[in-house]
Amino acid sequence: MRKIREVLRLKFESGRSNRQIALSCRIGAGTVSDYLQRARARSISWADAQSLTDAELEARLFAQAQYRASLPRAPIDFEWVHQELRRTGVTLQLLWTEYVEAAEGREGEEPPYQYSQFCERYHRWRSRLDLVMRQTHRAGEKAFIDYSGKRPAIVDAKTGEVIEVELFVMVLGASNYTFAEATRSQKSAEFIGSIVRGLEFFGGVPEVLVPDQLRSAVTGPDRYDPDINATLLDLASHYEMAIIPARPRKPRDKAKVEAGVLIAQRWILARLRNRKFFTLGELNVAIAELLDDLNARSFKKMPGSRRTAFTSIDQPALKPLPAHRFVVTERKWARVNIDYHVAFDDRFYSAPHTLVGERVEMRASTTAVEIWHGGQRVHGHLRSYGPKGTAVTCAAHRPVSHDDYGKWPPERMVGWAAKIGPSVARVAEMTLAQYPRPELGYRAVLGLIRSAERHAASRFDAACEYALAVSGSTVPRRKYIEALLKRGLERVPIVKQEELPSLGLHENIRGGSYYEKESGS
Repeated sequence: MRKIREVLRLKFESGRSNRQIALSCRIGAGTVSDYLQRARARSISWADAQSLTDAELEARLFAQAQYRASLPRAPIDFEWVHQELRRTGVTLQLLWTEYVEAAEGREGEEPPYQYSQFCERYHRWRSRLDLVMRQTHRAGEKAFIDYSGKRPAIVDAKTGEVIEVELFVMVLGASNYTFAEATRSQKSAEFIGSIVRGLEFFGGVPEVLVPDQLRSAVTGPDRYDPDINATLLDLASHYEMAIIPARPRKPRDKAKVEAGVLIAQRWILARLRNRKFFTLGELNVAIAELLDDLNARSFKKMPGSRRTAFTSIDQPALKPLPAHRFVVTERKWARVNIDYHVAFDDRFYSAPHTLVGERVEMRASTTAVEIWHGGQRVHGHLRSYGPKGTAVTCAAHRPVSHDDYGKWPPERMVGWAAKIGPSVARVAEMTLAQYPRPELGYRAVLGLIRSAERHAASRFDAACEYALAVSGSTVPRRKYIEALLKRGLERVPIVKQEELPSLGLHENIRGGSYYEKESGS
């Protein structure tokens, strides 16, 4: 016995998803979908189902439609229906109403089809279209993006090496209007940059962006709840659109761009196969020329082209571009060190000293590095490209007085080192003294103390003593002390310069007078 009544109850009364209904009724999800489609096609609501017996309900859903050939009906313009369905808010119910009004408004016109027959004939007509045209997409709703498996290439002018690059493709759902360009790789910065240029090519913003679950888009791939890349989320926020990645290994979720990639391969890459390009710019100029031709080509089974469809359907529904272009940023989480600096790309940037020990987010563009805490922007620095280890410090971030060091005054750092040994404390003092402000040396002293934790205190102090004796007035570096420990040199007796034995004078030592004779002769 078919479980039709329970399926309709769970759907229309309880609002359950098809998957949940299938699990509850222990039937296939396809069967659930079929029952619901039949109910909608025959305009059977849950209220109607309650008034019917099981046998009557089954007969209504599965009865074969009876058409009377002797009664002609007003013809349906299926192409008009298909095009109008792409517009925002347009439904088959609305189009059927307009079809009926038009048929009744013409004298001598055949009577119109009923709603269920109207829908059934339209779905039958649509099933004969190519796969790329079967889905109904709302105007300005979705843009699909993907990379081509077949790659274009450029040639290194110096070495002659052939370098494969990526082909990025972006397709609007309703009009199939296509954007394509070549990039060096699929890395996040280039991926985001291609999306930005694609939106500018369209001249507007769709409601939803549908990428594949590549690493530049998704940090944690998942069939149902993928973790979207933070930079891509920033882009979505900037352009006020949603990101809904396609499910892994489900090409039907992005059939538009799958077909768009195939068309780009045939009408762009194939036509460039006999040409050589030496720069990415040259290649993209050629792609742009062929892209114009592709968008102007007429559809095979539909009137118009991608460009005309875009102009009449998608373009009016797209949201306007924001006033400022999105800037790609790198993100990194870090903890503010006791020297009130955080590291990014081996350079150090200051944060307010009150945030010492707090976890902050760093957002870096090519020109600036911003520090965020608790969702609020704390400070922005110009990005440094100086030598590694360069510190960029804002004077306002420094403690006002010694008391403002809080739990980390310089004396505590030296005292902590003194617990290991007096020589370690001396190295810590010298390390802090070499900086214009002691807190800038905290990171180095902490590194020294943490290195000591991996060795016996007596050995580490002996190594510091040896390093102090050898280095003289120069501050011993942590790596030098670790090298001494690795070779066991801290056990070697320290010999001072005055204690070295004298070689004395003998016949094999020429002395300064020898060279005076040579210069005199």
